[in-house]
Amino acid sequence: MDPTMNNDKQKMTAFELRSAASLALIFFLRMFGLFMILPVLSLYTGDMIGATPILIGLAIGAYGLTQAILQIPFGMISDRIGRKPVIATGLLIFVIGSVIAALSDNNIYILILGRALQGAGAIAASIMALAADLTRESQRTKAMAIIGISIGMAFTLAFIGGPVLNIWLGLDGLFWTAATLGLIAIVVLFVWVPHPDHIEFHPETETESHSFLAVLKNQDLLRLDASILFLHLALTASFVVLPLALRDHAGLASEQQWKIYLPVMLLSVIFMAPFVRMADKRNQAKQLFMGAVLLLAAAEIGLWLNYSSTLWLAAMMLAFFTAVNYLEAALPSQVSTTAPAERKGTALGVYSTSQFLGAFLGGALGGWLYGEIGIGGVFMANGIIILIWFLITIPMKIEASKR
Repeated sequence: MDPTMNNDKQKMTAFELRSAASLALIFFLRMFGLFMILPVLSLYTGDMIGATPILIGLAIGAYGLTQAILQIPFGMISDRIGRKPVIATGLLIFVIGSVIAALSDNNIYILILGRALQGAGAIAASIMALAADLTRESQRTKAMAIIGISIGMAFTLAFIGGPVLNIWLGLDGLFWTAATLGLIAIVVLFVWVPHPDHIEFHPETETESHSFLAVLKNQDLLRLDASILFLHLALTASFVVLPLALRDHAGLASEQQWKIYLPVMLLSVIFMAPFVRMADKRNQAKQLFMGAVLLLAAAEIGLWLNYSSTLWLAAMMLAFFTAVNYLEAALPSQVSTTAPAERKGTALGVYSTSQFLGAFLGGALGGWLYGEIGIGGVFMANGIIILIWFLITIPMKIEASKR
């Protein structure tokens, strides 16, 4: 037997690398367009026509509701009519939503509509299914990892790039940029992404309706779903008020806020990385997971205690994002480890739905709390919610990821 044959089976082919990279780029472009609005949106919405605190929160989190509702149906439709038509439709809806938001003309209701349409282009499940169609089973985990890395990069770079681009482009310009990125993603889809020879159902990446009940009965999976919901609830609620705290209490003008986000985001990635490796190599996944949740709670409580000092805000944001980045990496791998192979796609679908539902709830709750008890009240409530989440994690089985 040729010894290189077995070696070749362990490597991605050029076709598979192209497939994974091109789909990762589509994911990156869309998620960057969604996330770069988050650190600046509340700076503009207060003066909009019809704006109230809860409507400001809805403008920030509206994309989460439509994404949560539509992503599983989009994935199922792609099984019937093909992946690319569904992905292209979703990207076109995202572009339309971005254009509507850009043309909202200072009207909060039109802005909310645009944000909701941005989320309605819910293509995550369809992209994962197409990635599975285009890769061998032995290489599928690598393809998903490449896509996962692109999502993490989009999140980190959006929190740096959004405030920087805002200096030159303003809020309308950010939405026009998002629309442009969506159009580029459509070009990538039809020019660079290969066309699959055939479409198959892949239980490790796709949702099947008859598995929902079994997934929802699994207590460990439910705790993981609750975890990602709480995480994105806290994240989105925090960004209803954090840009305002930086501007109105710490005295950092909107065009200067990138000077906080840039070092905080870069350092948080650097600080998070060794803990991910430690969790894998030293069998300390449970302790590190619970420690990250406590760090998140401590950051929120720290923000509640003092949001008038730029240095203190930067330190608490660093703790916050270090915990967020670690948990964003740890939670999906726990779902994959916990779910039975034949229900993994369904478990990941429910998990992803919980994530975006958390973003919507965080926007709505953060806006309402901001109106009722102010900036500090949002941070305090987040701290309490995260401590409740910590209690939920105590009986969880957290294992080192299988890489």
